[in-house]
Amino acid sequence: MPMETLQELLVHELQDLYNAENQIIKALPRMAKRTTSTELREAFEEHLSQTEMQAQRLERALALLDAPVRGKTCDGMQGILEEGRKLMEEDSSDDVLNAGLIAAAQKVEHYEIASYGSVKAWAELLGQDEITALLEETLEEEEATDRKLSELAESMINAEAAMGTSDADADEDEEKGSEDEEDAEATSASTSRRGSSQSSRSRKPNTPARQSKSRRR
Repeated sequence: MPMETLQELLVHELQDLYNAENQIIKALPRMAKRTTSTELREAFEEHLSQTEMQAQRLERALALLDAPVRGKTCDGMQGILEEGRKLMEEDSSDDVLNAGLIAAAQKVEHYEIASYGSVKAWAELLGQDEITALLEETLEEEEATDRKLSELAESMINAEAAMGTSDADADEDEEKGSEDEEDAEATSASTSRRGSSQSSRSRKPNTPARQSKSRRR
């Protein structure tokens, strides 16, 4: 269906956001279950409650425009969440996965911040004050969630992931050092045995030669 007015575009994008929010509602419990960080799990669970309220606000906004809530699948959000799903299937350490989950969640937040910023501006321009207020409330929540995720990443989770990587490298270096030391000890022992054998042969008396010389006299 062609869109010829800004209000039609607004309806289209609100429907898109409604689908996006429902995709997020399904994804957040999986992300909360997968993380090993208590703080990150609590952040995901808190945002799940917010997301459910945001979906209700979109229902209200679309009702005010006499538009159905059902629209097409939000391909943008589907792609972002699919990346997050694949990340959770990777063979990663807990600390590294936690850092990756924050990055995945912030991709979601940045998509929503851009989208809600646009529809809020259109609603305001169209004089839809109640819809503007609903969208402004959601936009503030998304921005606050993004800040909270950044604080978690910068205060602890990224550092824990980096420390885990350093520890793994240190363990690998220590293991390699132990192997090199064992090889050196084995080489030294082998060299010592060869030297002892050669020394023993050099000290052995040459009895047959002396006996031959004695017979000639």
